[in-house]
Amino acid sequence: MRHYGIIGYPLHHSFSARYFNEKFEREHIDAEYSLYSIDEHNADQMRKYIDNLDGVNITFPYKRKVIPLLDRLDETATEIGAVNVVHNGIGYNTDCIGFMNSLQPLLRRDDQRALVLGTGGAARAVCYGLKKMGISHTLVSRISQNNILCYADLTREVMNGHTIIVNCTPLGMLPDVDSCPPIPYEYISARHLLFDCVYNPAETLFLYKGKAKGAATRNGMEMLIGQAEAAWKIWNS
Repeated sequence: MRHYGIIGYPLHHSFSARYFNEKFEREHIDAEYSLYSIDEHNADQMRKYIDNLDGVNITFPYKRKVIPLLDRLDETATEIGAVNVVHNGIGYNTDCIGFMNSLQPLLRRDDQRALVLGTGGAARAVCYGLKKMGISHTLVSRISQNNILCYADLTREVMNGHTIIVNCTPLGMLPDVDSCPPIPYEYISARHLLFDCVYNPAETLFLYKGKAKGAATRNGMEMLIGQAEAAWKIWNS
């Protein structure tokens, strides 16, 4: 039997184990997939799983912190600077594949500029995907930095000038379903497309507020499935 798993913290929201174990049963694959919830005080435990599992997914908050534990990164993960898949000591990033495949069918002619909420590993993959699709992006964080806006900087003009808004923060994820990124939702309109990397719950408060203003919305489930299938190909290459 082959053994796979996901490393992160917390993992109570994770759909990966269910997805892969159902896949293994459906396709008669002799394998199992487990959750390895490791808090940051015990991050050194990651090496044990990386060295002993047949394939590993990496999620928040370790997509960048795992890099020093790896032998090398592939070209995409190197450019992104974040890893969500590990195989034989090599780090890969398939988040960008899942994101691009999910967003592409929703794009309209005027969708040329995006706001990316968050600056972590998921945001890095999203920015890479947007660049590949020819869409310019602006990062938004809690604190204004060089070339990064803070939420207070999101004026009507800024919001109108960015028709795509991507949430790469964990805000709104179970069990914290009453939270959402503090953007000015009053400036959202039918011209906007809101994409949430969170997939559990299916409709976050971020998406709910966007839909109420007439915006198109998409949660992270297709992104999850896309990156998972890309990971499976890597583990079996």
